[in-house]
Amino acid sequence: MADTPTPRAAPPKPTWDPRAPARPLLRPTIRIRLTLLYGGMFLIAGVLLLSIIYLLTRQALYISTDDLPFKLLKGEVDPNFDWCRLPAEGVTAEQFNDAMAGCLQHQRDLALDDLLRRSLFALLGLSIIAFAFGYAMAGRVLSPLGRITRTARQVAGSDLSRRIKLVGPDDELKELADTFDEMLDRLERAFTAQQRFVANASHELRTPLAINRTLLEVHLSDPAAPVEMRELGKALLATNERSEQLVEGLLLLARSENQIVERKPVDIAEVASRAIDQVRGEAEERGVEFRGERAPAVVQGNGVLLERIALNLVQNAVRYNVPEDGWVEVTTAVEGGQAVLVVSNTGPVVPAYEIDNLFEPFRRLREERTGSDRGVGLGLSIVRSVARAHGGRITAVPREGGGLVMRVTLPR
Repeated sequence: MADTPTPRAAPPKPTWDPRAPARPLLRPTIRIRLTLLYGGMFLIAGVLLLSIIYLLTRQALYISTDDLPFKLLKGEVDPNFDWCRLPAEGVTAEQFNDAMAGCLQHQRDLALDDLLRRSLFALLGLSIIAFAFGYAMAGRVLSPLGRITRTARQVAGSDLSRRIKLVGPDDELKELADTFDEMLDRLERAFTAQQRFVANASHELRTPLAINRTLLEVHLSDPAAPVEMRELGKALLATNERSEQLVEGLLLLARSENQIVERKPVDIAEVASRAIDQVRGEAEERGVEFRGERAPAVVQGNGVLLERIALNLVQNAVRYNVPEDGWVEVTTAVEGGQAVLVVSNTGPVVPAYEIDNLFEPFRRLREERTGSDRGVGLGLSIVRSVARAHGGRITAVPREGGGLVMRVTLPR
């Protein structure tokens, strides 16, 4: 960060939510869309089949006077239903037969209505069964895709050793899974080679830097050394110290990119307190006050790397603060089954659009690595890598009035 600018109004807060967006309860997933497709096709087919059966039955049951299997010549008829009114006297046999055909036609219409009603209820029940069956079948068909998604999420957590290894018929999904596994193989080799190169290069640089530091310290301890040479030696020693910090940072960054295998219980509150104790002297020199309550929050992880998270955040909060009456608030708590470390500080106003740049290696606010004596620009990159290696995440938001609010969330 640059020197403290003249006070000005804080920029508007960012509109994005740094936390993972909450998914709606009913998302338009492929499974739901396939279920609607299967059920809709069955429903359309059922409606068409029902319509055809209804029309054929209606045509088959059509009754006219000529279609009656009998002719009533004489006698009396006692109707059983009110809707069938047959004339008793004063009509010819033909008129009586027409009236009887009308009664039968009405009964046929009632039968068709009953058939239609019962068929609609049957279609509704079968549609429910079809949608449930379609949902189950869609889930079975898409289960390989679910394995691919779960593996991708594990890979996103910096675990490149995961593979899908899908077994089954040689279809499109298996081809996709095999292609994804091949891509993961190449990515793992590339990341492993990169980390090995960084680690080897850093180890190779340690020895000459240590020798340079020893020679410079011996030269500075000589009381007969000229003043100009002593000043030059101090400048070279500061440069050498900065190079050593860079090498150590690169080593830690390469180490923290890997998933943590050996985990032990670590109290984040204790880690934060130790980080504050290490930075307290520098904070007193800068007039920065520490605040905040630290409740116990135990996680499973690497204590050394977790301490580096707290130390880097607290150091940044102290160094990038206001010249007078500054403060740093460090709190720990358990929220939603996760351990949370929050580091807030006063400081210069930070634009929201520059937040992401702070987590990039060798990047700072409005300046690059060159020309700064506050560090080597790897602090927040290391914090993010360590948090990801533990299955957690870090977010940052500008604080109203200046400064930042860093929030680290770690699974317990």
